[in-house]
Formats: sequence, C-alpha cells, structure tokens
Amino acid sequence: MEAVPRMPMIWLDLKEAGEFAFNAAVKKSAVNVPRDFEGCSTLRKYFGQLHYLQSRIPMGAEQEAAVPIVWTEIFSGKTVTHEDIKYEQACILYNLGALHSMLGAMDKRVSEECAAGAFTYLRDHFPHSYSVDMSHQILNLNINLMLGQAQECLLEKSMLDNRKSFLVARISAQVVDYYKEACRALENSETASLLGKIQKDWKKLVQMKIYYFAAVAHLHMGKQAEEQQKFGERVIYFQSALDKLNEAIKLAKGQPETVQEALRFTMDVIGGKYNSAKKDNDFIYHEAVPALDTLQSVKGAPLVKALPVNPTDPAVTGPDIFAKLVPMAAHEASSLYSEEKAKLLRDVMAKIEAKNEVLDQFMDSMQLDPETVDNLEMYSHIPPILMEKCAALSVRPDTVKNLVQSMQVLSGVFTDVEASLKEIRDLLEEDEAQERKLQELLGKVPPAQGSPPPPSLGLTEVSKECSKYMEVHEKASFTNTELHKAMNLHIGNLRLLSGPLEQVRAALPSPALTEDDKQVLQNLKRILAKVQEMRDQRMSLEQQLREMIQKDDITTSLVTTDHSEMKKLFEEQLKKYDQIKVYLEQNLAAQENVLKALTDANVKYATVRKALAEVEHKWNTTVQTLVASYEAYEDLMKKSQEGKDFYTDLEGKAAKLLEKARAACQAAEANRQQILEKEMKKQPPPRPTAPKPALQKKPPELEAAGLDAGDLPLPLGSLVLPELPEELRSL
Repeated sequence: MEAVPRMPMIWLDLKEAGEFAFNAAVKKSAVNVPRDFEGCSTLRKYFGQLHYLQSRIPMGAEQEAAVPIVWTEIFSGKTVTHEDIKYEQACILYNLGALHSMLGAMDKRVSEECAAGAFTYLRDHFPHSYSVDMSHQILNLNINLMLGQAQECLLEKSMLDNRKSFLVARISAQVVDYYKEACRALENSETASLLGKIQKDWKKLVQMKIYYFAAVAHLHMGKQAEEQQKFGERVIYFQSALDKLNEAIKLAKGQPETVQEALRFTMDVIGGKYNSAKKDNDFIYHEAVPALDTLQSVKGAPLVKALPVNPTDPAVTGPDIFAKLVPMAAHEASSLYSEEKAKLLRDVMAKIEAKNEVLDQFMDSMQLDPETVDNLEMYSHIPPILMEKCAALSVRPDTVKNLVQSMQVLSGVFTDVEASLKEIRDLLEEDEAQERKLQELLGKVPPAQGSPPPPSLGLTEVSKECSKYMEVHEKASFTNTELHKAMNLHIGNLRLLSGPLEQVRAALPSPALTEDDKQVLQNLKRILAKVQEMRDQRMSLEQQLREMIQKDDITTSLVTTDHSEMKKLFEEQLKKYDQIKVYLEQNLAAQENVLKALTDANVKYATVRKALAEVEHKWNTTVQTLVASYEAYEDLMKKSQEGKDFYTDLEGKAAKLLEKARAACQAAEANRQQILEKEMKKQPPPRPTAPKPALQKKPPELEAAGLDAGDLPLPLGSLVLPELPEELRSL
C-alpha cells in the first residue's frame, strides 16, 4: 500500500479584506500575503500585534476608538462590517488556518496541525456571530477536517516507513473517526445551509474516505493476523476490507481520476490478499472464520493534535510594538479571569464529550437510524432503476418474441450441422466396414502378387476434416447449451418487465407487519426522537455557554478593583454560569434513562428488525435479478446471432464435406469391386470330379473307425475296394 496514489484533500479559501482605518502599508502586507510559509509567518506577526493593540486601545465593539472593519464572507461573497478590532483578529486567524490547509493539500502533504490549531483558537476565543464562515458549526467542521487530513498525512508516512501493521491500522481508524465527526457536521441541516453548494461535494468526498480508510484499517488488521498466523481472522478482516472498499467505490462516482486510481490500486491489493487468504484457509489451514463483530474493534490512535496559538509568543509575533502605550495590570488581571472561564469551559466540555462518546458508541453499536429504522416507504413503489427498464421494454414489445425466435433459428442450424456430421460419420463407418469385409475375403483367397492398394486419399482427408468439425461442434455445443440455459433463466424476468407495472410491483417482496410490530416500531421511533432532542438541547446549551463566556468582559471592573479582591471578584462573576451548568447536568444525567429505554425498545425490535432485514434483502435481490435480466438481453441476442453465424458457416462446410464423403465412398466402393473381380479371375479353375458311385455299404474298417468314405482324402474316398476271391474268404 506504500505506492497507493494519494487521495485529494479539502482546502479553504482565504477571506478578502475591505476597508479598515489602519496604516495602509501594514494592512496591505497583512491581507495580501503570498501563498507560502512566509505568508503564514506574516499573518502570525500581524495577529500578535493586533492582540497587543487591542489590549491597550479601546477598539472593541462599542468602544471609543472602534472603527469599521470590512471583510468578505467566504460562502456568500457578501461584505460583512463590524466595529470591533477582534473581528480583524478573527479574520486574520481564519486566513492563517485556511492558508495552512492550502499548503497542506499540496503534493508534499505538509502536516495540517497548524490549520486545526488556528481554527480551534478562533472557536474558543472569539465570538461566532461575526460571519457565517466563522460560526461554531463551520469551525468545528474545519477542525475535524484538518485533523483528519493531518492524520491522513501521518498514515501515508507510516505506510511509506513500513510501520507495524497494528499501528497503521490504528492510525487509519483515527482518520475514520475524525472524518465521521466532520461528516456529522456536514449532515447537520444548519451547517448544510451555511455551506451552500460545496456541502454536497465535501460530504461525498468525506463519506467515501470514511469507507476507504476503514478498508485500509481492516487490511492492516488482516496483515497483523497473518503475522500472528491467525488465518481465520485474516480472512474475515480482508473480507471486511473488501466490503468497505466496495462501498467507497460506490460513493466515488464523479470523483476525480486521482481518487479512481487510488481505489483501483487498493482494490488490486485487498482483492489479491482476500483471494489468497481464502484459498489458503480453504485448502491448507481450515481455520474457522469468526464473525467480525466477535473480534476486538480497532481503536483509533490520535497522533496529531491542534497546536495551540499563542498571540503573545515573541518568537512568533516579534517584539510588542505597543509596549509603551498602556499599563498592562488591568489586562493581566483580565487574562487571569479569562483563564478561569477557560477552565470552567474545559471542565464542562470534558463531561459533555465523555457523555457524547458513550452516546456515539452506543448508537453506533445499535446501528439505528431514525429515518430508515423501518424503511417501509421503499416497498410502496417500484424503484427508479426498475421503472427505467420497464419503460425501455415498453417501446420494444417484441423483445421476448425476438429472443425466442433467434434461439429457435440457432437450434435449427445446430441440428442441421449435427445431422450432416452424423451422416458423414456413418458413411465413413460403413466404408470402413466394407473395407474390412474385403480384406477378410482377400485373406481366404490365395493372394496375388503384390498388396492391396492403400485406403483412398480422399477418404483420409474427409476423415480428418470430419474430426476437426466434430471437435469444433462439440466445443460449440457446450456454449450453445449454456446460452439456452441463460435464455431460460432470463426470459421469465423479461416477460415480467414487459408486462403491466402492477405485476412488477406484485413480484417485489414486501413486509407483512402485525399491529404489535407496528407498535414496536412507533415506540422505537419515539425514543430515537428523544435521543435526538437530548443531543440538540445539549448542543444548544453548550453554544449558550460559549457565547456567555465570549461576551463576559470584566476589564472595566478590574480597573477599579484592588488586587487583593481579585479572587473574590472572579468567584462572584463566575456564578452567572451556575444556572446553565445545572441545565447541562440535568441533560447529561437524563442520558442513562434514555439509553436504558432505547435498549429495552431495541430488544423488542430485534424480531421485527430481522424480518425487515430479510424482506429488504429479498427485495434488493429481486430488483438486482430483474435488472440483470434486462441487461443480459442485448448480450443474449448478440451471442445468439454470433452462434447462428457460426453454425451457418459450419453448416455450409459440413454440407460440402458430406458431398465429398459421398463421392469418396462411391469411389472406394467401385475400387473394391474392381479388386474383387481381379482377384477372382486370378484363382485356378476347380478340378473335375468323377461321378459319385452308387451308395455302398461302408467297409467294416471305416465303420469301426467311425468314418465315412467321404471323410477320406479325395483319391481314396473315390475308390471302391474289390471283393476277395472265394477261396480266400475262408482263410
């Protein structure tokens, strides 16, 4: 994976400055910075000097020295004006983060920690009401995007350095976590309305990356299992990686070629790993493949952090050029109070984040989406992709008829070829039998000088050609059979798609829920709505707390307060936050009861969920099967025509070969007749035989031997023994 092409990254545009009654040279150098690290350095110095300035001169909102400051809002392009020096600081800080994101997205992939740091400082130390592009939601989105992309840079380096598989998996899992947070922000309706057109593009890219880096994480978990010789775990991790990568590929439609190259490269790696692992386990190791949810989840390792911005660091901002203007005592005290507010916010946020983490993990484990918990709406209509196929077939009413006729023509030509080849084979076999009879006959007749002539050259050629055609026919026969099977498989679906839409809708599975099942679903939806209500209220209270802290400036009070009374003043001022803290505590405490109720509802929902999942699976399978049948039609017609052309050509050749075979067989038969006639003429004529004597009594010697006179050699058998004289008979 070290050679995988890089994924593109999101970078932010810089804000454009308008009017500001400030030194023109300073203003120009601060708002028209070069797009490089020198520009970042300039922005940091200007930001620090603005901090020194606003701590001495009353240029804040509604203060004596406040002047109009104009900047352009990124998403709408509108100019936004505030009479507040902090607005200038906030815009400079935004541009610092945006410039770092731009540099981080370049080919060298410099770490984006500074970008996240700038946006974090902007979120935590400045009002969010200045402009849309600096709202709390947008800044949270930017922070998670930058942290995710910084972690992505670290992942690339880790793979190039061949770090341990488990570490790479954890780094990749953390990329997924950051992008999930960013995706939640992008899915928020308020954020979507703020971002406008770019929301969809960002969301598509981030969603695709979530699945892509989840696949990378499971790929390296599989590699770790391989190193530990856990071959069953290796298979399930690689399979999970393949599934997640396929989801990423689905979401990558419309993405640039760099994304497609990365996905293709990764598919080659993961696909090869999965196929090899499965084959090895099936044939060699035979280890049980565990379910993925039985294995320990991959916990992310957040190895990048948002580096804090320190506006008073002289190494960054340079010397304080306003050091002699105003005493710093009051501002030092104000900074101490700001730290007390920050501590309060950190304590509250730690509790909120802990509860949010529990809630997120719980909801992830439940895998419950309020919008699709029953998904019953999908069964009430035919899906668009199927409607498209039905519409296409409605203007081609002869689709099924044409396919059947084409296959019938193919079958007829196939049968003709088979008959011709069989007749040729029969002729050859008959000729061979006649040749064998001739040879047997010649074997009984005394052979003439020389040997019988060899088989006809024409028949030999016919036999060779016939063997070739038979071989081609047998191979094509298998293809023809498969083609008919494919046609029989799809023709019923094509008839369905060509028919009325009511029949198509009736063919799609749909759930049959009882009243109890519907009640279970309604109860689950109600509790899920409570969960969302709890989330929304928590976010609202957090936002209110942040706004209160941002607006809480007691500098005027500090000027008139004795140093020894500072601690008491801080305690009194911080009490204003007690009420909202109580509301937040109540919200956090309610989470346990809400989750318990959700657990109980989910237990009752399990049976309904299983039934709905089975129906949804059948529904998706049916839709995919019908679409596949439509898409197979053109291929079937094309292959049918190719088969018809092939067999028509083969039929012509077979017919010519049949004529050739008949002619050769006739020639061979004529040749055999000539040979037979010649051989018969060369045989000697039969010897004449004496007339058969009258039937005589067997001599006693023959009768004793059990022989007949005809059984003796010819000369002896024709002889008749003479009768002995009388005088010798008594001897």
